Amino acid sequence: MQNISKKIERKAIMVHRICAAAFAIILLLTQAALAQSQMIRSAIKMPDARADFVRQCAPHMLGRWAHPEEVCGCLHDHAAAVVEDNDLRQALLRGISETGVPTIETQWVPASKQSEIGPTFTKIARPTLQCMFEPAN
Repeated sequence: MQNISKKIERKAIMVHRICAAAFAIILLLTQAALAQSQMIRSAIKMPDARADFVRQCAPHMLGRWAHPEEVCGCLHDHAAAVVEDNDLRQALLRGISETGVPTIETQWVPASKQSEIGPTFTKIARPTLQCMFEPAN
């Protein structure tokens, strides 16, 4: 009788070890799958706002400038950067990316800020001209 109980005890221990090993394998596979999904998500990351702006802007600059990507990057980094108000800056970037020239449509700006459109163009005049006409150093 004692021999049978030892066999049952050994089988129970073996089943317990198999279950623990299976649980550990499942846990490792789950962690690997999560890590892989995070790697895929980071690889598919959307382009940054500057790169997207340059991509939209450059086709409008082709034929007018030798290096349209540089002009667009300069407009983004220098002309639009001097505009402190986010709504006006976004409207300016939209205008450049859609037309290839600095423009702000009044419907792109809240009514309370439409009076600031003129002063915004005065503020961006020098950096815009530098981006478009001065050679890159």
